[in-house]
This record gives sequence, C-alpha cells and structure tokens, in this order.
Amino acid sequence: MTSCEERDILNGITGAVNPGEVLALMGPSGSGKTTLLNLLGGRLIQSTGGGSITYNDQPYSKFLKSRIGFVTQDDVLFPHLTVKETLMYAARLRLPKVLTRQQKEKRAVDVIYELGLERCQDTMIGGSFVRGVSGGERKRVCIGNEIIINPSLLFLDEPTSGLDSTTALRTIQTLQDIAEVGKTVITTIHQPSSRLFHKFDKLILLGKGSLLYFGKASEAIVYFSSIGCSPLIAMNPAEFLLDLANGNLTDISVPSELEDKVQMENSETETGNGKPPPAVVHEYLVEAYESRVADTEKKKLMAPLPLDDELKSKVSSSKRQWGASWWQQYCILFCRGIKERKHDYFSWLRITQVLSTAIILGLLWWQSDSKTIRGRQDQAGLLFFIAVFWGFFPVFTAIFTFPQERAMLGKERAADMYRLSAYFLARTTSDLPLDLILPVLFLLVVYFMAELRLSASHFFLSMLTVFLCIVAAQGLGLAIGATLMDLKRATTLASVTVMTFMLAGGYFVKKVPVFISWIRYMSFNYHTYKLLLKVQYQDIMPTVNGIKTDSGLKEVGALVAMIFGYRFLAYLSLRKMQLHCEA
Repeated sequence: MTSCEERDILNGITGAVNPGEVLALMGPSGSGKTTLLNLLGGRLIQSTGGGSITYNDQPYSKFLKSRIGFVTQDDVLFPHLTVKETLMYAARLRLPKVLTRQQKEKRAVDVIYELGLERCQDTMIGGSFVRGVSGGERKRVCIGNEIIINPSLLFLDEPTSGLDSTTALRTIQTLQDIAEVGKTVITTIHQPSSRLFHKFDKLILLGKGSLLYFGKASEAIVYFSSIGCSPLIAMNPAEFLLDLANGNLTDISVPSELEDKVQMENSETETGNGKPPPAVVHEYLVEAYESRVADTEKKKLMAPLPLDDELKSKVSSSKRQWGASWWQQYCILFCRGIKERKHDYFSWLRITQVLSTAIILGLLWWQSDSKTIRGRQDQAGLLFFIAVFWGFFPVFTAIFTFPQERAMLGKERAADMYRLSAYFLARTTSDLPLDLILPVLFLLVVYFMAELRLSASHFFLSMLTVFLCIVAAQGLGLAIGATLMDLKRATTLASVTVMTFMLAGGYFVKKVPVFISWIRYMSFNYHTYKLLLKVQYQDIMPTVNGIKTDSGLKEVGALVAMIFGYRFLAYLSLRKMQLHCEA
C-alpha cells in the first residue's frame, strides 16, 4: 500500500509582466520553472493551495486559448511534412474562421519569412530515421506554429535547449522582436550565456519552488549585492544567479548576517570550505526577498489596471473559438494524415514484405484444383492464411497509431486546434485509401497464381471480404493502443488476442467446447475465413470443411459490427484520456 503525501512545488511566487516585455524564469533543475510556466499558460489546473493568476485582471478562461501560444520543450512535429506544409496546416486550423483560406496561407508564408525559414521551407522536418532541418530551424518552426495566430501571450519552455550559442542568441532575438510589437513573452531558461541574459527585460529566480528574486533582469546583480552576495570574480550573471539558487557561495561573498548565524550554530553545520550549507543560504535568500521586496511588489500588483469593461469581458468569455468548422477540421486533418503516412505505407520494406509473401503463396498453391476434395482442402488452407495474414498485419500497424501520436494530440488539443471527434474520424479514415492498395496487389498475385475462382464478381467479393477484415482488425489495434497507450503492454495483449482469434478461426479446431465457443464469434479471422469459403464455393457445394456456403450476411454483419464497435471503444478511451489530462 502506497501513501500519498502532498508537497509544495511552488510557494510564495509573485510577479507581473506587461506587453512588450520578455520575462525569463530561471532556476536550477527541479526548482519549479516548468510547473510555473504550465500554470501561467493554463496547462495545469490551479490547486486549492491559494493564490491567483489573472490576465488583464480576469481569471483564465477557454477563450484565452486563442490568444495564447505555448511552445513546449520537446519539438513535437510530424517528420514527413515540410516546413511550409506544417505551418500551412497550423494556419488553416488555428486562424479565425472569418479569414479565407488564401489569407490563412499568406499568414503562414509571412511567418516563414519572419523567422528566416524561407531557405528550408520545402525541406521535410525530419526525425530519428528521416533527415530534415537543423535543430535551430526545428525550434523556429515550433515557435512559428504558435506565433501564427498572432498571440497576445507567448510561453516557451527552454527554447534554447540543445542549441549552440549563436543559434540560441538568434532564437532569443526572435522572441525580443515578437515582444517589441506589443506582445508578452514568458520563457523558462536553464543556463543562458551573458549575451542572452541581457536580452531579458524581467527575471524570476526560483529555488526549491520559492521566489528568490523578481524584477528587472538588469538589476538582479545590484539587488543581491545589496544583501551581501557579490561575485568575487568576473562571471556570467546567469551562472552567478544559478549558484545562489543552488545555495553555492563559491567565488561569492558571504553576507555578514549569514556569517554570524553560522558561527553561532554548531560548527558541524559548516561545509569543509568554511561556507554555509545550501539549505541555510536558501533560507536566507528567501527571507531577504520577503522582508525587502515582496511587500512592495504585492502592493504594485494590487493596484487595478486601467482597462475598459469591453476588454475585460473578452478575456472572461468562456466560449471556445474554433479556427474552422467541424467539417473543415476533418478535411484538413484527413489530407494531413495521408501526406504524413504515405511514406510509411509505400516504403520499399512494406511493399517487399507483402509482394514476397504473395509470390511465395502463389508458388506453393500454384494452379490449385478446386474440383477434388484434396484440392479444396488445400485451397481452404490458402484462404485461411489470407484471413490470418490480413488480420494480423493491420492489428500490429494500428497499435502504434495513438501511442505514437499522443504527444502531438496532447499539444494540439491543449491549443484547441480541433475537436477530438474530427481528429479521430480523420485519423481512422485517412488510413483506408492507403490500406486498400497493398491488399489489391497481394490478391492480384495470389488469386491468379493459385487459380482461385476466375470471375470478376468472385475476385471483387474476395477483395471486399479482405478489406472488411483489414478494417475490423485495424479497429482492434486502435482500441488496444488507445486503451493502454503503452506500446509494450499493447503489443503483448495484441499478440495474445490475435493468436486466440487465429486458433478459434475454424481451421485448426472444428469442434470447440461449448464453454469457450463464444470466442470464435469475436474472431474476425473466423468470419473472414467463412466468407472467403462462401465466395469461392457458394453455388458449387452446400458445405466446405463443415461450413455451410449460404449467403454470408451474418459474417458481413459481424465484421461491420466489429469495425464500428472497436472504433467506438478506441474513441471512448481517447476521450477518457483527454478528460484525465484536463483534470
């Protein structure tokens, strides 16, 4: 049994930032920078611990999502889309409905030139296995995704992480240019160079979740010198501040009050170099700020802002503002899905896998004979393998869909880019045209090499049966992936499920015990196998391998029910995950 213990992550934070300013949140790892940024950006529900966050003197509302840009620390982008396509889709989904498509696309082009991305606009973003743009360009694309809506507030989580000093400087210069046109920029930053540090207008310095300094960045050194903490050697201001936040006074003067306090206490509390321990330094810095600065800053914040009622009412509106109608969102996401995934579907590896399997099957069942009992048994084995192959293949492809796109879905839904229903339907239907091509190639090879029933109607009915199997199997994969959202667990569950469905598929075991016979009716392999047999032998023989060759409407109905049932389960799982994230 585990016990839950509440901990204060942030305590006593006070500050304000105005249009035209860049506010930096600094502090060592684990000091609460990202938590504070998420709270300010509306990405975390504020706890009941007290305090308030206001925008133009009004609390957070869903309306603000259309006025806030939030750049996460990780560059979450689709690797196979180009820079231009990425920003075009963002513009069409996020900009207001009143703008035409041409106006939205012009805004995307303007952002490309504003961020200096014109040279790489037709280059793919790239990822782990795909070559693409550089790290700095990828970060600017992420910023472009947010500034495309011309936000009043822009939040960034460590935008310079992993960048060289020149690229980092250019990124911060971009933020300064954005602020200069009347926007408010708030960014966390870990350890900026001295040139970067001087680009910030205001600074919040955190240590263990407490406020150590809030004010003008240029006055931070002066403030800490006034409380007895001065650098003894020339050093980067950011390094000096981070040393203080960590409680490290190496090459920093020890305040007289702190020296007296340490001398009065047991000598064991001193470190080996005669400096006070970090916990004592942290306590001193927090007390110094609270006694000298905090009250003054709080009084400034309590003064009402000179805002008219119309502006306040806009901020307090609880109505979401979608950039496109439901149908437009569906169409945009459908096109984006096909463009992104066509590279995976038509990779040489996948085409080779399907065609080589088809050729091997065609050679093994070369010109099979359906007129003899032995020949029909052989053909039944081929039809069962087709049912298993096109049941197994789509499940393990679809499993990866939602776990792999979880970060992108979370990021885009947090920004209210689209409705979850539009995304889900677009994501599941954009796979269908791509899923039809490889099975057609597969059947063209196998069907005629094995000399199955040679007529157009029987071929197309076999194709339709395989397609129903693929879509049903996909639904199972989507449901498992969306429910577990963990690839290792999802793959394990899927392998056990598919193996069970295969064994209960009606080929290996004809007579299944009554208490477990219900499994075969849940197996898409079973219904597909029966349908394929009925297509081949319906008007030739009354039964094949103990299966009646009737109309097959029951099997079609069962597969259609699986197609919609599994997808509905997947949608409910995504909806539940979304509600959990929002809570």
